[in-house]
Amino acid sequence: MSSDAPDVFDPAAGIAAEVETARIEQEMEQSYIDYAMSVIAGRALPDVRDGLKPVHRRILYAMHEAGVTARSSHRKSSSIVGETMGDYHPHGDSAIYDTLARMAQDFSMRYPLVDGQGNFGSVDGDPPAAMRYTEARMAPIAEELLEDIEMDTVDFQSNYDDRLEEPEVLPSAFPNLLVNGSSGIAVGMSTNIPPHNLGEVIDATVHLIEHPDATVEDLMEHVKGPDFPTGANIVGRNAIHKAYKTGRGRIRVRAEFEVEDDDRIVITELPFQENKARLVERIADDVNEGKIEGIRDLRDESDRDGIRVVVELKRGANAEVVKNQLLEHHLESTFGVINLALVDGQPRVLTLKETLVEYLEHRREVVRRRSQSELEEKEDRAHILEGRLTALEHVDDVVEVIRNSASRDDAKAALRGEHVVEVDGQPLPSFDFSEAQADHIVAMQLGSLTAMEADEIKSEYEDVQARIERLEAILGDSDELDAVVRDELLEIKDEYDDDRRTSIIEDTGTVTHEDLIAEEDVVVVVTEDDYIKRMPLDTFRAQHRGGKGIIGTELKEGDRVSSVYVASTHDYLLYFTNHGQVYQLKTYQVPEMSRTARGKSAVNLLDLDDGEEITAVVNTAEMESEEEKFLTMTTRNGYIKRTSVEKFQNIRSTGIIATKLDEDDALADVEVTDGERDLILASRGGMAIRFAEDEVRAMGRSARGVRGIDLEDGDEVAALAAVDPDRHQWVLTVTENGYGKRTDIEQYRRQSRNGKGLIDIKTNDRNGRVCELETVGPGDHLFVMSGEGQILRTPVEDLSTVGRNTMGVIVMELDAGDSVASVDVHFPAEESEEAIAESEAGEDAGADGGDATLDGEDETADTE
Repeated sequence: MSSDAPDVFDPAAGIAAEVETARIEQEMEQSYIDYAMSVIAGRALPDVRDGLKPVHRRILYAMHEAGVTARSSHRKSSSIVGETMGDYHPHGDSAIYDTLARMAQDFSMRYPLVDGQGNFGSVDGDPPAAMRYTEARMAPIAEELLEDIEMDTVDFQSNYDDRLEEPEVLPSAFPNLLVNGSSGIAVGMSTNIPPHNLGEVIDATVHLIEHPDATVEDLMEHVKGPDFPTGANIVGRNAIHKAYKTGRGRIRVRAEFEVEDDDRIVITELPFQENKARLVERIADDVNEGKIEGIRDLRDESDRDGIRVVVELKRGANAEVVKNQLLEHHLESTFGVINLALVDGQPRVLTLKETLVEYLEHRREVVRRRSQSELEEKEDRAHILEGRLTALEHVDDVVEVIRNSASRDDAKAALRGEHVVEVDGQPLPSFDFSEAQADHIVAMQLGSLTAMEADEIKSEYEDVQARIERLEAILGDSDELDAVVRDELLEIKDEYDDDRRTSIIEDTGTVTHEDLIAEEDVVVVVTEDDYIKRMPLDTFRAQHRGGKGIIGTELKEGDRVSSVYVASTHDYLLYFTNHGQVYQLKTYQVPEMSRTARGKSAVNLLDLDDGEEITAVVNTAEMESEEEKFLTMTTRNGYIKRTSVEKFQNIRSTGIIATKLDEDDALADVEVTDGERDLILASRGGMAIRFAEDEVRAMGRSARGVRGIDLEDGDEVAALAAVDPDRHQWVLTVTENGYGKRTDIEQYRRQSRNGKGLIDIKTNDRNGRVCELETVGPGDHLFVMSGEGQILRTPVEDLSTVGRNTMGVIVMELDAGDSVASVDVHFPAEESEEAIAESEAGEDAGADGGDATLDGEDETADTE
């Protein structure tokens, strides 16, 4: 090979030797971790010791170094931002100014750390003015965070260009993390710490100093909960306890408002971080879209004195319903607590106690280092004072040595005893001062040799010695150190404590859909083709008996009304069907419609099978009692049974079995009883039997029951009624041709069940068959609905009291081909007292003119 041939490339030589091979996934993982930790520790999360992120800490330290304290004049915000950015925080000026502005907002910080002058934004979301227009200085409480920072109380680190030093943490004379809270989003984690009342947090910290074994519950005796700068209310204490116990929780915050004069709702405090202007806009949008009803005007009357948003209500609007609508959509928010902070540079979720423990450890270290620094300073001063006192005791000799020394350095050396000064061959007295003492003595002025100056030096020396003893005691005894921490915290409390702004109210449950529905009595109509609707009860005024009533519903061709009943919109109702099933539904879930509307298919509300019809409705309000209650059911074929209401606690959306039925049988009626009542069974053919309830034993839901009445061929059960022994009652019977009667209940003597019973009413061609039998009392109103959709409301007292086995009187005038489909009884409270008084005064027991009332013989057959 020729000598000038190129060398063979050696990959192990030169620059290539410095290249390292790495797997890309490992490099990406490590680089991302480095980036994440840089964001976590250097930008996004607060330190548990002073509660500040680096940008907050750097702004305050830059202001401190520039002398922009609470006692100085305000300085342009742009100047503060520039110094912070140039010396300590190498990021954009907008981020620094946003932080500065937030520290000046009294609606963002519970105790603002910056005293701003100018426009720093508003609760309406208005941004601060440009930094060149605003001015700022430290707030007095911010100085407490930096107090004693020059006394070696905290560690310092180099700034970003190694030109200056900045503190790693501030001394923080109070637990700022809890007092002002913090929020931030890091990589893979975030923090959201609510602000608290300064006095409460300090009281809890002092309690922890005195009782290191205190629990979170003990500390909560002092820290009641977050205290937001905008006030408002925290709903419930359980979420607060969870947040303090675990470091995480969801706190419901509700606006402060009141109803004035029943026609306006005035909002005076908003949940923390709620944008007022946006809130008013959202409410207005919901009103315009019909999501919130009952509001006619909305005004923002807020000024410098506080928030005032006025919601004017329409005439007749239910203020409680509007209030609940506002609560559900606008006046409540959730504050998600994540008590995450840096502890020794690592992110940790902390409980309330852990947060205060970490702060106390920091504060103890600050006081210890401050005391050590001051002790060294005092010991140096004591050493100087000792030298001065010694010099004053030998003032003549000291002056002679200094005066006869060749130079200042010779004088210092002579005072240190390093050589002897001679005068005329005679040595002057020698001394053993230290270098610092000698330097000080040589620099003393002649005026300090007076007797007064000497007394002052002695007094100062005694004070310094006393302070040294105190500092040594603090450093040598942890209890003494804790006492200093406690006393300084209490001084901060005395200086800056104020009243709590956020109230804590009991949790009465979240606003449900039911709260948004006005509670009122309604009439519910169900048809044979399973159309259902509700109408306000006051749609139907009471009329005299014998009228036609008014239209209650429009029917499609071939459909007829099957049942009508009265209930409150907030009632839970049990719907029993002819198939023996039972379903559960809230009345307000039935759509509200006009009298002339057809209704909505019940299939959309109840999972009914083909041919399944609602035959009875029970209000669960009647089942609420400390006494045991039963659902007593009867079938068309005369069977009857009782089942405890406890068997009906968990009703599925598809319904559950209420009773077992024979193939040719159907459920006819249901009543709520208590085991001690009498029952009355009425048949279509006009027979009725009364017997004691305890003759029917309690059974399960799947049982068929026992015989209640012995029916004639072709007859069937029409209704079941229960006798209330605590109320004066009559037996009211209505027939399908619109006739009816009211009979004293005592005319129905008690028999044994499964008898044929007594004749209740004549069921001839005029009357038709029995449609309904009810037990009624003074003040009750009768609601009669025809198959063609007419509804008549009339007081039961309009029907004269007559005997059994009579024809009765006209109750409702029906058109040709129409018949009574359903009857319900309602007790209107507002009319009850007058009705009861009339009943007690007595009334004519005879027949109304023109109506036949023929008494007949009792027909009884008491066979079992």
